[in-house]
Order: sequence, then C-alpha cells, then structure tokens
Amino acid sequence: MEALLDRVADWPEEAQAELLQSVIDIEIKHFGTYRLSDEERAAVHEGLAQARRGEFVPDGVMAELFKRLGQ
Repeated sequence: MEALLDRVADWPEEAQAELLQSVIDIEIKHFGTYRLSDEERAAVHEGLAQARRGEFVPDGVMAELFKRLGQ
C-alpha cells in the first residue's frame, strides 16, 4: 500500500482527486454515515409516501419472501 501511495504523488491532479473521493466514500461506507444516492433517496421518499397512503405489501406476500430468503 505504501508503494502505491508513493506513486500517487506522481499522478495527475484529477486522478489524485478521484482517489481521494474513493477513499472518503469507502471510509463513510465502513465507518461513518452512509450517504444516500439521489436514486436511493427518491426510493425512500416513495416508500414513505406509499406508507402514508396505506399501501403495504400483504402479509402473505411478505411471508413468502421471508420463506424464500430462509428467514
């Protein structure tokens, strides 16, 4: 890892910035707050809207899903 980090100093600035963002994303994923993508955020909002409207998956469908997943 140290050898790679030594080579990073010779990378173009854009590549260094990309590496930095990747490292930040990995650190957040494993050790910090997860940040939703725009697509994930939209899906959460849609799910909440469905719940407010009383639109839920029937119990039988959920039971079948859990059965298939082995839970």
